[in-house]
Amino acid sequence: MATAGVIPWKENLLLQLKCRNKKQKQPFEGLIQSHNKLFENATFLKSKNVHLTLETEKLKEENLGLQIKVESGGGGGGGNAGDKNSNLEHKLYKLQEELTELHRKRSENAQQIIDLNTSLQEKEKELQAKDNRLSDATATELAMKNAIKNLELTIMELEATNQMLKDEHQALQLAFTALEEKYRKAQEDNRELVERWMDQKSKDADKLNAENDYVMRRRQAKLQKDLEDAARENIAIDSRGTVATLMGTTAICLHASLPEKAQYKFDAHDSEVNAIRWSPSGAIFATGGTDRKIKLWEVMGGKCESKGFLMGSNQGITSLDFDLEESLILGASNDFASRVWSLSDQRLRHTLTGHSGKVLAAKFLGDSSKVVSGSHDRTLKIWDLHSRACIKTIFAGSSCNDLVTLHGTNVVSGHFDKRVRFWDSRSDSSTNEILLQGRLTSLDLSPDRSSLLCSTRDDTLKVIDLRMNQVSKTLYAEDFKVGCDWSRAVFSPDGSYALAGSNDGALFIWNLAKSKVEKVLKEHTHAVIACSWHPVGSYVLSGERQKKVVLWSDL
Repeated sequence: MATAGVIPWKENLLLQLKCRNKKQKQPFEGLIQSHNKLFENATFLKSKNVHLTLETEKLKEENLGLQIKVESGGGGGGGNAGDKNSNLEHKLYKLQEELTELHRKRSENAQQIIDLNTSLQEKEKELQAKDNRLSDATATELAMKNAIKNLELTIMELEATNQMLKDEHQALQLAFTALEEKYRKAQEDNRELVERWMDQKSKDADKLNAENDYVMRRRQAKLQKDLEDAARENIAIDSRGTVATLMGTTAICLHASLPEKAQYKFDAHDSEVNAIRWSPSGAIFATGGTDRKIKLWEVMGGKCESKGFLMGSNQGITSLDFDLEESLILGASNDFASRVWSLSDQRLRHTLTGHSGKVLAAKFLGDSSKVVSGSHDRTLKIWDLHSRACIKTIFAGSSCNDLVTLHGTNVVSGHFDKRVRFWDSRSDSSTNEILLQGRLTSLDLSPDRSSLLCSTRDDTLKVIDLRMNQVSKTLYAEDFKVGCDWSRAVFSPDGSYALAGSNDGALFIWNLAKSKVEKVLKEHTHAVIACSWHPVGSYVLSGERQKKVVLWSDL
């Protein structure tokens, strides 16, 4: 392709140079010829002028000789001499005129020669300029030849690259066709799997609804029986000093009894048990685990029987709380959200999303219409369940591991930076804070709301007097080790004891009046994370890392 394109442009360039040479040479050919003729005429006139000058000199000499002869010879032959002299003078006069004319022509020729020389110099300058332009054109031609060669090489490379890209495109097209076919098959398989999955989910939902209906019928039958028994019996204070109540009413504890033995041990979840909490009446209790479920239980005949389970969380449950009417249960989760279920039909009612980290604690604030949550994202959020929206965000400055509520609007939070902070939900700033020696893992209020029990990672429990805003007691034991950052410690319902689980599986009970360990219970084989004391003081629940929950009793 490159060889075929060389000859035409060379011939074209040569033809253009010949045309330009012809155009620039033709106007000067007549001038050069005229110059040459004038130069020859000037040479001829010059030689003729020299010859005439010689003849004039010769005639002058002859005339001078004749004059001398006339003067010396006298009158003889005077007539002939006079005629001859006149002829000579006339001839001399003509010669002088002719010489004058030749001088005039010489001067004119000289002037023409000067003009022609000037014109010749100008033409030479123009010719030099044209030669320079011709040299520039030659250099440009050479550069253009090199550029053409480079472009030809580039074209060859581009053609090779283009061919390679065409080959690659063809291969990719084949691969795309194959992948498109695989994608179509995958879509068909996915559609089939989704249909099968939806059928299975529908069957599971029907099964779950049947189980819930069965549990509801059992609960209604038992509630009917309890109401009938309650109608026939009088309320009496038992020997342990507790008042028995029905579900939905407040339990009263006159004196908490210390548990003596493990009455019942069972697998509550598929993995870790992170949270345990009795309902306010003590009729049921709830457990939450890393299997993403909240399970409801009832103590019957010394055993724990399942009353249902609540689903909807996408990660493990970290905290539980009942409302005072026992109509709702609140669960915090590691999936950055808190959820509220209704206990009557065990259905999910509210999902509170907005945190950017794990929600490690959540409590009802005042009544059952507001919730406060604390998160690993260093914020506390207050939620309105009527509008299902966050109505306030408090920036705490450190990860919140637990919190409790005071007097409806006040919140106390325990943080990773070893500080206990006090908040008024109506303001944005902390009203007070107390610095402890270890990072906080849990908080619990005493029944009279005058003391705050704090569990810290320095393997101690601190009792803070809320009236003095200072630590009043420090509880510790040689073998007591806090198991994790969300290990929980609680007061007894009469405020006389503190209960916490240890990393070795032991359950420690401290006497607050003596600030000493009252009892150590051993049944667990793994770290105890959560514990809860029955509202009337008759039972204790504890949960460990490996599925197990133990019901402790004084009987």
